[in-house]
Amino acid sequence: SCTVKTCWMRLPSFRSVGDSLKDRFDGASRVMLSKAEIETPAQRNEAAPHRVPRRDRYRFQLRPHNPDHKSPGVKDLVYLESSPGFCEKNPRLGIPGTHGRACNDTSIGVDGCDLMCCGRGYKTDSMFVVERCN
Repeated sequence: SCTVKTCWMRLPSFRSVGDSLKDRFDGASRVMLSKAEIETPAQRNEAAPHRVPRRDRYRFQLRPHNPDHKSPGVKDLVYLESSPGFCEKNPRLGIPGTHGRACNDTSIGVDGCDLMCCGRGYKTDSMFVVERCN
């Protein structure tokens, strides 16, 4: 008699993937490239990029921007430039800033005044509104 065994791969839950990405994002490190190390396959006199094995396609090293930090691993998230500040208005980059926005002074989330106002302080207004019903 024959035995049949069926196996299939399954993706982890969306929450698990999101938590893993968030952990990597929080631990991302700034890196820099040395211009002398950047080469294209044509400069190396090798075959076209689609024929170069993936692990050998790019021969540059990512070095930490801060020499006191360790070099990033294969699964680490890295970035080359810091994000612009979103607190101050910058029309050239299309950043409206946070001045004049409404915030929730009791929230500790992204809608909270401490985070949204970038530590600059904020002004609270209390309003009493009377509306007619029915």
